[in-house]
Amino acid sequence: MRISCLHSAASVIAIACSGPALAGEDVGAGQEIYHTQCSPCHSNQPGVNGIGPSLAGLAGRKAGSLPGFHFTPALQGSGLTWNADTFIQFLADPSKLVPGTAMTVTVPDATGRANLFAYLATLKDTTTAAKPSGPAAPKITGPTEVELEGAASATDAWLYASHDYAGTRFVDLREITPANAKSLRPVCLYRSEQAASVQTSPLVYQGVMYLTFGRATVAIDAKTCRERWSYIWQPKGQEISPANRGAAIKDGKLVRGTADGYLIALDMADGSLLWSKPIASAASNEYLSMPPMIYGDLIIAGPSGADFGSKNWVGAFRLDNGEQVWKFNLVPDPGEPGAETWENPESLKHGGGSLWTPLSLDVKTGILYLPVGNPAPDFYGEIRPGANLYTNSVVALDAKTSKLLWYRQFIPHDVHDSDLSQVSPLFATTIAGKKHDVITVSGKDGLLRLLDRSSQEQFYEVPITTRENVDALPTVEGVHRCPGLLGGMEWNGPAYDPGSNTLFIPAVDWCGTFSKAPKDPPFVQGMHYYGGAVASDPREKSKGWLTALDASTGKERWKYASPTPLIAGVTATSGGVLFTGDLNNDFLALDANTGQVLYRFNTGGSIGGGVISYALDGKQYAATTSGTVSAFFGGSGPPAVVIFALP
Repeated sequence: MRISCLHSAASVIAIACSGPALAGEDVGAGQEIYHTQCSPCHSNQPGVNGIGPSLAGLAGRKAGSLPGFHFTPALQGSGLTWNADTFIQFLADPSKLVPGTAMTVTVPDATGRANLFAYLATLKDTTTAAKPSGPAAPKITGPTEVELEGAASATDAWLYASHDYAGTRFVDLREITPANAKSLRPVCLYRSEQAASVQTSPLVYQGVMYLTFGRATVAIDAKTCRERWSYIWQPKGQEISPANRGAAIKDGKLVRGTADGYLIALDMADGSLLWSKPIASAASNEYLSMPPMIYGDLIIAGPSGADFGSKNWVGAFRLDNGEQVWKFNLVPDPGEPGAETWENPESLKHGGGSLWTPLSLDVKTGILYLPVGNPAPDFYGEIRPGANLYTNSVVALDAKTSKLLWYRQFIPHDVHDSDLSQVSPLFATTIAGKKHDVITVSGKDGLLRLLDRSSQEQFYEVPITTRENVDALPTVEGVHRCPGLLGGMEWNGPAYDPGSNTLFIPAVDWCGTFSKAPKDPPFVQGMHYYGGAVASDPREKSKGWLTALDASTGKERWKYASPTPLIAGVTATSGGVLFTGDLNNDFLALDANTGQVLYRFNTGGSIGGGVISYALDGKQYAATTSGTVSAFFGGSGPPAVVIFALP
């Protein structure tokens, strides 16, 4: 019955508090079990850790939370608070109660488990502060607003999900070129023990990479992959969907959303929680999946949940404490402008309009651009006659006040779940001899458009994937259409190379059969509010495209055919190399001039999150996320990051 020191040190009884002896239990017998089975690894003295954490204090402490001791993510993320029931259950079958725990030894005697807990519950934690495990992490005060506004020209950082406020996904780095890209090699690998889908966009600042994997947020060395810290959010409410696409950083704070609707801020230096605010909830059919944006002292974010019948919005919150500053309804309230486009007033209550992808911002004008998603129910439009503003629209707001400046709806009364997903990059280009400040707009309808940001004039609209039978309405029997539910542009948008004036656009080519419900679908709390379904074509028929376009004209320069959907981030560099990845687990480097694959590496996991590049100490790196992507896209592998460089 001897407990393995190796296992218990990593994952077992990281608990400290105080409590009285339990009535009816034999404390003396429990003390004997402690001395014979636990003491080789675990001290019973407050603040004294051995191979395992001190067991001084037991009842009432959250598992995996003893300061000064490093625990595995399995225990940190267990959500347990140690009491007689949880402790006794754990030692009866550790992996059943905490999947993924390193603890494998059990205490099969129920009376012995109860007596052991009774003894440990008598140990008091008399420390007023935990002994630090090492020197305090240096305080981080950036990135500053100046750094964020200059992120487009930064080469040693990646400061927003799409690199910079304009969402260019371009880095002025030239060490890796088409001539030497074949010599790229993996430098290091970070693998999370969290069970999570991987759609996140990594951030890099001062040599540290910040990532979100489900409930976990981690910081690693951006050259060696060594973990600096990890933090695991303990849900306080129901989680509708676990997807998370990244964080935002500013002034020493990392801000992200959670699946149970909280906006949280962590200290970038050590990962400690600074504050948390509930801004959305499953009761309203909402969850937070988008990467927030921080501008000035405002965090800008909004919920997803249209597929569950939410009524969505965007809001601004104080960076210091999460206090709400303003809110703009993406599905209007009755009487607000746009409400008249919902001819059935009842349909406003569950109208959808999610935010789930990066925003963009023109820092010169302070104009914020939002990509608003589909209306609900997704495939049954009879319940919601009208254009259904502001779904599938670009919405331009004053970032400081939320004043509506303009909007343009690209798919009125959508019945195909054709979310508008991207409103970047923003850039300036010459068209017909005249300079224009433009915005790129794309989505799941499989079209890319270029508009003037001042006049809203549209210069072109080009297909980026197969488009067939696009206007066919869903029927009860079903109608085949391309794109399907998963076609077109997903959560990672185009990259723009200002040197060559080229847009690089990843896309999914996957068709499906759309059907609608035979009668008005009821809204049921916590259930999908689709009003129909899409039967996607067999997975083996899915594929992807990476298309290079002349940014001024929309004319195709080249097209790369991918054997799988392309949903990963694309990064362009001034060295003439593109970085991306596919669902065959391959990290890819391509020639930006021709689309030829220069380098391919199997990361051991599917690639559907961010792919970035940066330079540290004069050396260029490329980094890719890796791991299972989603229930829809599938994939394989644990959450991971792989970093590459030239020898």
